[in-house]
Amino acid sequence: MSLYWFAQGIGLLAFCVGITMFFSRSDRRFKQQLSAYSAIIGVHFLLMGANSAGSAALLNSVRTQLALRTRSVWVMMAFIILTLSFGLGKAKHLMELLPVIGTVASTWALFRTSGLKTRVIMWFSTCGWVAHNIWLGSIGGTLIESSFLIMNGFNIIRFYRMQQRGIDPFAIETQMEKKEAQVETEPAPL
Repeated sequence: MSLYWFAQGIGLLAFCVGITMFFSRSDRRFKQQLSAYSAIIGVHFLLMGANSAGSAALLNSVRTQLALRTRSVWVMMAFIILTLSFGLGKAKHLMELLPVIGTVASTWALFRTSGLKTRVIMWFSTCGWVAHNIWLGSIGGTLIESSFLIMNGFNIIRFYRMQQRGIDPFAIETQMEKKEAQVETEPAPL
């Protein structure tokens, strides 16, 4: 098996890992799946020779794990600076800037927004990744990002319609996450 087909296989594995990510109403589960997907697709891009996209995706994985633990502006800015320096430093073509721009936007969204707003920003970020992956010739990357575009788009519409009917699709998950955070921060009994 050639390196090319091995790399394509890793891309298809990423497709399988990320396919259900946007269905989750839980920001926590969404971020966990996004982190796993980003790590796998990052390896795929590096194997395909797309070092700028690979670096951005691997940074996404670490960034997303940290976004589960903190919403610090300083941490967010550190990842934006890292993304810009790695991504811009390795870019050889203008199309390679699309994942960098998308990563900066999604970094801001993961640290500063939640719920529907996060998903809308991620949708626009995905548009750049789709264009990049088509340009690169990444079969798995194009499949997964196109799927993300479609699935996240449908879910944005579904969640928006729920909100228009007075239903907060994120309310139960938000309450559960707040309770979990309280339990984690409470001191242990002596």
